[in-house]
Amino acid sequence: EITKIAGNVADADVSLPAAPDESLDVNVKKLDELIGLEELKKEVKNHIDYINFLKLRQERGFKDTERINLHSVFTGNPGTGKTTVVKLLGQIYKSMGLLTKGHVKEVDRSQLIGEYIGQTAPKVKKVIEEAKGGILFIDEAYSLAREADDSKDFGKEAIEVLIKEMSDGSKDLAVMVAGYPHEMDVFLKSNPGMRSRFANYFHFEDYLPDELHAIAIKYSQQKNVRLTEEANNYLSEQLMEGFRNRDKS
Repeated sequence: EITKIAGNVADADVSLPAAPDESLDVNVKKLDELIGLEELKKEVKNHIDYINFLKLRQERGFKDTERINLHSVFTGNPGTGKTTVVKLLGQIYKSMGLLTKGHVKEVDRSQLIGEYIGQTAPKVKKVIEEAKGGILFIDEAYSLAREADDSKDFGKEAIEVLIKEMSDGSKDLAVMVAGYPHEMDVFLKSNPGMRSRFANYFHFEDYLPDELHAIAIKYSQQKNVRLTEEANNYLSEQLMEGFRNRDKS
């Protein structure tokens, strides 16, 4: 059962283990059971259908120039479910025979960038190796690319290693990057070959107050906590006020 609905980002440099083998239908059902994210669910299901279409053509012997590409860009605010969906996609791809393990290797800038010349490429190659068979998930990936051209920043080197891996490396790997929409656009423009390496783009809308309320109730039930009517009303009011006054973070 999915116990992490809101998708708060886990601590960096963690490997999220693959779940026990489950069928594609079971994993898609888990996606359906997530609260909210209705448009995203449709996009993911269309994505799965298209991959199955490409697989069928391959099995029938059609020589397509388009190969199955799992590399993806997630845009949206923090806490909108990105990490949760990445973990589910790992299991979905594993059940489809596209990844051998389906685990998620989650990293941020500090796990990819070295302090001195010659340190960055080995660090990036190390996390790529650890992610093989699953997903390399880079949250706040835009931190690798500065809007100002800083020759002392090694983010460009990390990006170049990632692009090479996505082009020529193991097919048993999906690279997924996430962050704010504007900042991710800067990231994708930071290298001429970047945007073409990612075939899939998913946007995560903010949760609505009633969806946040449903998430809170679900968590409460999991913790065997029952809200009084007064507490429930207070929660609804605070969520509505927070939603109205929210900023981009």
